Amino acid sequence: MELNESAFGETQPKVRRTDGFIVPWNRTAIVKQLLTETKLAKEFYDVRPIGREEAEEIAIDVEKRIFDSKLRFVSGPLIREMVNNTLLDRSKGRPEYTLYRNLLTRVGTPVYDSYLIDVGQGFKAKENANLQPNPETAHKRKADWVSEEEYLLLMPPKLADAHLSGDLHIHDLEYFGTRPFCQDWDLRYFFYYGLMPDGIGTRTSVAGPAKHPEVAILHTAKILASAQTNFAGGEGFYNFLVFLAPYMRGLDYKRLKQLMQMMFFEYTQAYVARGGQLVFSNIQVQPGVPELWRNAPVVARGKVGPDVYGSYEDEVRLMFKALYDVSCKGDYWGKPFNFPKLENTLSPEFFKPEYDDLWLDVHRVVAKFGIPYFDNLMPRYRGYGKGVSCYQCCAYCFVETPEDSPDFEDKLHFNGGKHFTMGSWQVVSLNLPRIAYKANGEDDRLFEEGRRLMDSAVEVFKIKKKWMNLVAKHNRIPFATQRPLDPKTGQKGTPAVDFDGLTFVIGLVGGNEMAQWHTGYQLHENSEAIRILVKLILEMQKYKDVLEKRTGLKLSLARTPAESTAQTFAISDILMNDYRDKAEKLVRGDIERAKRLLAERKSDAPIYYSNGTHLDVEAKVSLLDRMNIEQKFFPLLNGGDMFHVWLKDGSPDAEALYKLTKRIATKTHVGYYAYTKDLTVCNDCGRVTSPLNHSCSNCGSSNVEWWSRVTGYYQAVSGWNKGKAKELQNRHRYVV
Repeated sequence: MELNESAFGETQPKVRRTDGFIVPWNRTAIVKQLLTETKLAKEFYDVRPIGREEAEEIAIDVEKRIFDSKLRFVSGPLIREMVNNTLLDRSKGRPEYTLYRNLLTRVGTPVYDSYLIDVGQGFKAKENANLQPNPETAHKRKADWVSEEEYLLLMPPKLADAHLSGDLHIHDLEYFGTRPFCQDWDLRYFFYYGLMPDGIGTRTSVAGPAKHPEVAILHTAKILASAQTNFAGGEGFYNFLVFLAPYMRGLDYKRLKQLMQMMFFEYTQAYVARGGQLVFSNIQVQPGVPELWRNAPVVARGKVGPDVYGSYEDEVRLMFKALYDVSCKGDYWGKPFNFPKLENTLSPEFFKPEYDDLWLDVHRVVAKFGIPYFDNLMPRYRGYGKGVSCYQCCAYCFVETPEDSPDFEDKLHFNGGKHFTMGSWQVVSLNLPRIAYKANGEDDRLFEEGRRLMDSAVEVFKIKKKWMNLVAKHNRIPFATQRPLDPKTGQKGTPAVDFDGLTFVIGLVGGNEMAQWHTGYQLHENSEAIRILVKLILEMQKYKDVLEKRTGLKLSLARTPAESTAQTFAISDILMNDYRDKAEKLVRGDIERAKRLLAERKSDAPIYYSNGTHLDVEAKVSLLDRMNIEQKFFPLLNGGDMFHVWLKDGSPDAEALYKLTKRIATKTHVGYYAYTKDLTVCNDCGRVTSPLNHSCSNCGSSNVEWWSRVTGYYQAVSGWNKGKAKELQNRHRYVV
């Protein structure tokens, strides 16, 4: 008997295939499916693929089940599920059959859940406040669902289970197999090579190096728009004004101001990022030229030198002033520009009297909108002057120094097209409260659980590296891997991104609650709580060094911004029988309402853990005490941390804010911080007021939108998940 003949009678069903065709029943299709799709078992699980004899046995078994049902038509998905059930039936004592089943699983969403996504509902939490209410967002969320399922199924089950159960969180899982995380770009690269948005040159038009100031500004916006197709997280530029300065020579202040306004609108009206978002962008700015760059040759208009950046101090100062004059005015409604994030570098050469007026301009924007961020290079551990440093995305820090970069001087001087590329491959965050639950008060066990989760994170990173090698090999991230023609030699230039320099970030969430369960005290209540968190991080840093030597991966420890992860971990612990009773005593927010929502299978619940190493946002402590505690963790987290000053006063004084900035910069170890002012935007008259009001103080309309900083960026509160929205209500605010 031929294999494609049935052994169970002549009445055979027709098959509705997933490609849209109806075809006669053919058992060999199941055999082919098993032999083809389980080939991935060797690559992803290091397990042999299924053999032909086994495949034929399974195909006969499935055929019998289907024919016994006496159906006239069967669908491809139904056949696939019956194959999967047969594999599970055979998995007793044969764990590889469970893995085969993973590979054959069909990923996707139920029709009803897809419908809810289309109409802006659904039971999943809002993971990204930057997503907008539009058709592209609905499309993205459905695509994300499929991608997340795929990558979890292709991971070893223990890692997928660790993510799903809340031991750890794999950030931007939907992009795990297609792109790195975030990147801070070197504008000199594009000012020398030009702009090739597709990274290939044949799918879009190619522009030569910008020669005019307007084109240079437009190119920066297009770089970010292009980069977000290849990266999952934020995109930005370090030394933004310094590298632009050569294009601005001879321009009057009015023209410079218009160019800065053009930049803001180009960045905040490019409604084109994944899911119809604004591109998540940041720019590092200084009121002058940093010492490190004063003797570095200018790269502009396709040439290197002969000028040096130090000769453009006046242009940088004027651009800085123009930038903040535009920022203070806001958009047409008077609403702040939430992107790009303005990362202000605080360093010794800029804390001189001649810069005071410029810093006051910055703090006028802080007083009005609360928008700017401060990257503090003053503490000794930041190593100012020894290398290049930047904060990127929500609060991740990247550093390159002569000690860890043998070609540092070549990059500084753009020799041979070498340049700085700083960013991250992937972020995996660890649930610190859960390791405390498991340790049950024992220090050694606490540290061991921390190391165990770090091992899991590194296993995820290894898989990420395998995926990235695969997509790079097949030229699937062409903007990042591009090698444009050198305008001087006509040969292929240097790659846009040096992937060897990207880091893998291990993030921490819930340090406060970890300490509370382990010691009985929150961080602000007793020094013993601070001690155990410091000791845990030190142990993790030691183990990080061990893992780097063992794996060759570049690792860092960071405080996770945790826009969704703080909520996800809290919910996971409430849902797990092993941790529920403990978690109910620690999670922040409205626990009773959360339990009702979770019982209804709605995972957007108003509970959360504290971000990273932060104190409880509700803690009624002075700003000085909060600062004195949280500053202790900055030197310990080489991957980044952030300090928040939540402002209570609707009209803070700019000079008082500037005095506080100088105190934080010169008297503490805080390396990165921001002042957050809550805003009310009226949708009827457009007036922006503060603080959070239920109606407009100008026209009386109740049609208002609240704005605030969700983690490391500003966005409308209506887009926040319920955990972060509850945190917003609970924040203890300060008068400065």
